[in-house]
Amino acid sequence: MSYEIKRTHYFYTNVSDVPGEAYKLLSLLADLGISLQAFTSMPIGPNLTQFTLFPADAQQLRELGGKAGLELDGPHPALLVQGDDVLGALSGIHERLYEANVNVYASSGVTSGRGSYGYIIYVRPEQFTLASQALNV
Repeated sequence: MSYEIKRTHYFYTNVSDVPGEAYKLLSLLADLGISLQAFTSMPIGPNLTQFTLFPADAQQLRELGGKAGLELDGPHPALLVQGDDVLGALSGIHERLYEANVNVYASSGVTSGRGSYGYIIYVRPEQFTLASQALNV
């Protein structure tokens, strides 16, 4: 199995849960020239949605997003895995984390449909160094 694991950072921002907010945020980021590695959103209350942004350049998001009035919580550390989509591709990664006694408290992944995948691993900040060592990152 061929894959690459790298350290990454993410930021949270919250918006009203109304139509068009994802469009507005993603358009703003594109206008600012901010490239994302990953993006997720989920409701966090009856009228709020939380966007999680994984920028290619965390400093750029912090600087340009801040100047544009974007309220950001972060950066927070995470691990980004990208690789060939084969059966059991993630089990070896999780085995190494398990053997290092690292708890994965959240993760999210998707396949491209063309033989590759992307996978985000969230570990507690106090375990990030241990997780990075276990995965040789």
